[in-house]
Amino acid sequence: MIPELGQYVLTLALLCAVLQTILPAYGAATGDRALMRVASPVALAQAGLIALAFLALTYAYVQSDFSVANVAQNSHTEKPMLYKISGVWGNHEGSMLLWVLILGAFGAAVAVFGDILTPSFKARVLSVQGSIGVAFLLFILFTSNPFERMVPGPLQGQGLNPLLQDPGLAFHPPMLYAGYVGLSVAFSFAIAALLEGRVDAVWARWVRPWTLAAWVALTLGIAMGSWWAYYELGWGGWWAWDPVENASFIPWLAATALLHSAIVVERREALKSWTVLLAILAFSASLLGTFLVRSGVLTSVHAFATDPARGTFILAILGVFIGGSLALYAWRARDLSGGGVFAPVSRESAILLNNVVLTVAAAAVLLATLYPLIYQALTDASLSVGPQVYNFFFPPIVSLGLVAIPIGVFLTWRRARLDLPVEHLLPAFAQSLAVVCVTLAFFGLPDWAAALGLGLATWIVTGSL
Repeated sequence: MIPELGQYVLTLALLCAVLQTILPAYGAATGDRALMRVASPVALAQAGLIALAFLALTYAYVQSDFSVANVAQNSHTEKPMLYKISGVWGNHEGSMLLWVLILGAFGAAVAVFGDILTPSFKARVLSVQGSIGVAFLLFILFTSNPFERMVPGPLQGQGLNPLLQDPGLAFHPPMLYAGYVGLSVAFSFAIAALLEGRVDAVWARWVRPWTLAAWVALTLGIAMGSWWAYYELGWGGWWAWDPVENASFIPWLAATALLHSAIVVERREALKSWTVLLAILAFSASLLGTFLVRSGVLTSVHAFATDPARGTFILAILGVFIGGSLALYAWRARDLSGGGVFAPVSRESAILLNNVVLTVAAAAVLLATLYPLIYQALTDASLSVGPQVYNFFFPPIVSLGLVAIPIGVFLTWRRARLDLPVEHLLPAFAQSLAVVCVTLAFFGLPDWAAALGLGLATWIVTGSL
């Protein structure tokens, strides 16, 4: 009975998502305030219904209801309660339900805390959020139903994957998904801005807190995952450039660039169209990560599913949202031109350099991650890209941005002089050089990379004070 209730409320959530997509958008387009006001209550209803569905699945796990296929395949009566509950999202179907739960929660948060937005802008933001909900609720209901029954149900479940029987499962996926899904709000703000043809300091002030919340969650999720993989898989390090690790790192790089770029929009109303593009790319990278994890196109210890049908469905979602948003950007970006002008030597230029470095780094990691797929498609032969490749190109790229951090701190807005930062940074340079020399003296030339890393860290810390 409870699983059927979960299925029912999930279907109702889809209906709410459809209404949330259509009615507010039409109201914003026609100036109908009554339809615009529908957005908030429908968003809250959608979030509440998804929460009920999630609770229904959790109840099935706690009660060891093995007539539900998802529970039978991923739980066991003798599992500790922690693993019964965290096992809800320790599989593809349950994790997707958690994904849409967090999506609904962010939509509800915009509905509750978005009163500072203009009615039309808020309606458009929630409409875009609703459209994302429609796509993924359809994906769950048609390809990844967590409430599917087994008749007859087994007396005992198969149990949770041993690798997932760890406290890390309780924290790592929810944090990571909060980061992934949180970027949907920045995406929705970007689409709403393109539709209204307006990006200004107020827009940047609105979008930054949501982006920061997603960035913090994504940072914590990646850090927890690195720690978990280190002691669970015995890789001998915190990061192995696994394809699924990269799938979380790419949106993190894009979100980091977006946070900095939004500051320029807020303070100087410059880089407006670029910032909107970053918001689109950050969430697009999150969608791409979802595809890589769940399509089976790349081999990874972290992958959740290998069903081609599911991969095709997610690929269609990517095509609609990434393709549609980029097409809208190409059409409306010219309306966002103008704004503050700045000199080549200025804080704006330093932040732009930061953005270029982060974007190039993200693109390079993406290319290296997808290169085996491209190579196989062109030659019908297999190829793998190992950590040594990433370690070859990634440090030089990001080092350029890291070296520039202390310099940018001392640059002023609009126009700056380089001689002032140089005076401030000479002691920091001397200290960092001393650290490099001391490290090499103690450990020798084979540890030159560690010496440079310590020197760079010293440069950033002392130079930014």
